[in-house]
Amino acid sequence: MSDPIFQPLTFRNLTVKNRIFRSNVSGRFDNYDGSGTQTRINWEVKFARGGVGAIISSFVPVTIRGRIMPNYATIDTDARIPFWRKLGTQVHKHDCKYILQLSHSGRQRDVPGIEYDKGLSSTNKKDPLHGFECERMTVEQIQETVEAFAEGARRAREAGLDGVELHGANGYLITQFLSSAINDRTDEYGGTLKNRARFLLDIVRAIRAKVGRDFHLQVKISVTDHNDAFSRTAGAGNTIRDTRKVCQMLEAEGVDAIHASTGSFFPHPKNPAGEFPIEELVKTYDTLISSGLLTLRNFLLLRGRVTGKLFTRRWDRARGDFDKIQGMNLPDARKIKQSVGIPVLCTGGFQDAPVIRKALERGSCDAVSIARPLIANNDLVKMFASGVDSPPVPCTYCNKCLANAPENPLGCYEESRFGSREEMVHEIMTVFDPPPFR
Repeated sequence: MSDPIFQPLTFRNLTVKNRIFRSNVSGRFDNYDGSGTQTRINWEVKFARGGVGAIISSFVPVTIRGRIMPNYATIDTDARIPFWRKLGTQVHKHDCKYILQLSHSGRQRDVPGIEYDKGLSSTNKKDPLHGFECERMTVEQIQETVEAFAEGARRAREAGLDGVELHGANGYLITQFLSSAINDRTDEYGGTLKNRARFLLDIVRAIRAKVGRDFHLQVKISVTDHNDAFSRTAGAGNTIRDTRKVCQMLEAEGVDAIHASTGSFFPHPKNPAGEFPIEELVKTYDTLISSGLLTLRNFLLLRGRVTGKLFTRRWDRARGDFDKIQGMNLPDARKIKQSVGIPVLCTGGFQDAPVIRKALERGSCDAVSIARPLIANNDLVKMFASGVDSPPVPCTYCNKCLANAPENPLGCYEESRFGSREEMVHEIMTVFDPPPFR
């Protein structure tokens, strides 16, 4: 009971049984129209059964135009409420909380679907990595999107879920407004930090007006943009100094917690920090070819023997030392925690109990969120509870899981962690058990 990992964490409106959250991650498990499936429920229950205190859902679009790709469950209509209620009920059976991540892709979407061509953004400039096109949002569109976030929060509450998280990190729409390297508006939603934060603060106020102040609301934010990770000519974007001020604004508006991440686009060398899985990307990046103006170029460069190596070297150089992946965001999280009085969660490759305990004991954060190491070991928290400090077969940070996600079921694709390829495939396919039809 003295282990800080297993001390309950009490927010203003929510108590979580331990200090480990499953971070937002999921595959294309749902129907094309945005309705949810049994497969997504199976996916979430894996981690609830494994002992995490709370699950932060994957990217859940508040509008169809705001999804990163089809086959992700949405929260855009009241018709979605029964599905999320059923999912929450199944997760709650394992004494695990469920926090829905309200999201909007903006210009950053992998597969746009049949409904539209361009994403909505703070700018009309295409994203520099894939060349996804977008249109600058009008004030009316901004207001409509703010209302969509608020309605998403209402639906999450009516579904009996435990709270919501605003996805304000990793290059999605809220980041596109916050980042000084992306937002080039000249109206009240651009220019100064206060103006760039206006969209996010409008969303927070609208949610509080819709659901009250007794429903858990947290914000995931990129503390440091590192927007220049791939280009020396690109602006660096927001710094810790900027984000500390934004987090203080959020606390003043009634946000209950901050979730510290990094990067102004996704994937980013520092998120998910690890290997550049070029062999897997060559197999799956073709799914994106028709989505962006630069995707065919990227695909051809990835396939080239020389150019592929150059891509890999740029990624490795921007990422930094491989042995510093675990807890990479702790220095940023600590500075945010020193700036606010609300709890701070930190994400970033955690999988060893001593590292997590040290972060909690030093006051660098109040809890950690984990994605890839939990994909590798769904029962990681139960290992910690039994006295095992490090998983016997750890996550290798190979990033093959995320490279496969656009085309294949999400799971661990590092064959060296299994006795055979057949064993690996069997484990990946367990997400379909139980099946939707009996």
